[in-house]
Amino acid sequence: MPHFDTLDELIAADRPDGIILATPTTLHAVQGRLCIDASIPVLIEKPLADNLAEGEALVKHAEAANVPVMVGHHRRFNPIIQKAHAMISEGRIGDVKSVHATCWFYKPDSYFDIAPWRKREGAGPVSVNLVHDIDLIRHLCGEIIQVQAQANRSSRGYDNEDVAAALITFTNGAIGTVSVSDSIVAPWSWEFTSREYPVYPFTGQSAYQIGGSQGSLSVPDLALWTHDQARDWWSPISADIVDCDRSDPLINQIDHFASVIRGETTPQVSGREGLRTLAVIEAIQIAAKTGQTIQLADRSGHQELAEFSRDSENSEANKPDKTNLAL
Repeated sequence: MPHFDTLDELIAADRPDGIILATPTTLHAVQGRLCIDASIPVLIEKPLADNLAEGEALVKHAEAANVPVMVGHHRRFNPIIQKAHAMISEGRIGDVKSVHATCWFYKPDSYFDIAPWRKREGAGPVSVNLVHDIDLIRHLCGEIIQVQAQANRSSRGYDNEDVAAALITFTNGAIGTVSVSDSIVAPWSWEFTSREYPVYPFTGQSAYQIGGSQGSLSVPDLALWTHDQARDWWSPISADIVDCDRSDPLINQIDHFASVIRGETTPQVSGREGLRTLAVIEAIQIAAKTGQTIQLADRSGHQELAEFSRDSENSEANKPDKTNLAL
């Protein structure tokens, strides 16, 4: 199998039809631009970029060059999520009022020792893990327009956080809570509940609860809870477990990317979709760092959030006690 020291060498030696970038996040923007400049469709592993400004510049560059950029939020290709999305869109739970997502697990010390960059600021579970959950919450429940958050510095002494939580508001008025930690022993995470990867034990729990005016849905077990008679807390309530097909979302994602490369379709998770998820993640990081409530601006560019980020970095008044917060 041919291999190259740099992406430039690969493109120059044997221009591929498409490129998958599964490199460290800090390289995504630079390497993504190389692919775009060579007019090569690119699938970039999540998150799209190291920060919102780099991600926005990359997306605008791709759109101007008319080169497809796809972001590796592979869980959207899981039939479980596709079924949940269809059920919510069909009104099976009525109007979405609230959502809660739990992303708790314990990463062993060896996980960090084998790749020391995982101990650094910006490589904590908010950007590495919660980005998946935020993307699915956006996909299932709608756009997020406001964020409040808190985070605590790693108890293992690393530069990043090891627990964080956010309160989020959606355009439709729904309110959500999300919590993430890589230092909690618990059965509630997508990895433990979805059977997506055989390497993770299956706990039979759920990771998300989505509450609506007509019923509630837990995911990934697809338990649809409704009252048997009238909507009344004294009326019996029961769950209907909805069945769906099973297939590997990573394979589904690659099949879709192949179609994008052939020009048969546009990316289901485009660069701009990845940018929207990245904007929420950066809002959580800024909110946890500053204690501010972050208003996300127009979804087309998030300029307000980008400007807030730069202002907060330059303002001494907005800088918290760094002994308590990692972000």
